[in-house]
Amino acid sequence: MKGEINRIVARQREWREARLAVATVIRTWGSAPRPAGSHMLIHEDGRFEGSVSGGCVEGEILHAAAEVIADGRFRRLRFGVEDTTAWRAGLPCGGEIEILVQPVGPSGFPPELFARIDTARRNGETLSTATDLETGITRPAGPDTDTLSINRYEPQRKLLIVGAVQIAQSLARIAAEIDIAPIVIDPRGAFLTADRFPDCERDARWPDEAIMAHEPNAHTAIVVLSHDPKIDDPALAAALDSPAGYIAALGSRKSHAARLERLRAAGFADEALARIDGPAGLDIGSVGPAEIALSIAAAMVAAFAQNAP
Repeated sequence: MKGEINRIVARQREWREARLAVATVIRTWGSAPRPAGSHMLIHEDGRFEGSVSGGCVEGEILHAAAEVIADGRFRRLRFGVEDTTAWRAGLPCGGEIEILVQPVGPSGFPPELFARIDTARRNGETLSTATDLETGITRPAGPDTDTLSINRYEPQRKLLIVGAVQIAQSLARIAAEIDIAPIVIDPRGAFLTADRFPDCERDARWPDEAIMAHEPNAHTAIVVLSHDPKIDDPALAAALDSPAGYIAALGSRKSHAARLERLRAAGFADEALARIDGPAGLDIGSVGPAEIALSIAAAMVAAFAQNAP
């Protein structure tokens, strides 16, 4: 769900004048293709955003959504029974899923909830919704949720990239594609230009100041790429003073060892320094800026997953 909610919210904003339905995975059993909480937003003309099964049963969902939009009544659908019947049921993975299809409106999923979810996530907050499966109505979750289906929307994940180098260009694009908001930090004006980074936030402040201003939390990754100790070291010091969920620094093993020595001299203990993934990224035999960026993105996703509640 993390990788789709930004697109769902953006599409609902774009389609707000049309009649819409939203499908949500409310329960899973076995090897289900999508986790509970996954969404699919359906336009009255058949266009859709998101996925509830990775393509297995979306056709059935589109049919159900058309009925929901037409009559305003929610549907609960269940797909998959056991491995021997999974292909016929539409789930070749052999799992089972239950899906709720609601109208977007007061009798289902209120449209204002999309904006509330978006605002909460941008503010670094978790927002939970509760759906009454008897009425099909969703609302912000309160204390009386024992018999309701609960969905949690975690804060927006962010990636602070220090050093507007070539790898940063690829890394910013990959991050945006997986709904991790990239912010590129570099005080060097010749590097940090709109031409080189057209579709992400740019911050020209000195890296330690910029990092503190962006208030990193467990949903933030900080990746240092500049190769210039005057930029990298203050950035890493600020990162280590934060609760960032992933910290990484580019460079050879030799340069990383020298970097650690400088940070030790600055007062950081080995336990803190162990938080730095250096050299940055998973060892996938990457060659060239784009592949190195891919290896860093993979390590970042793994770290977020490991730290997830």
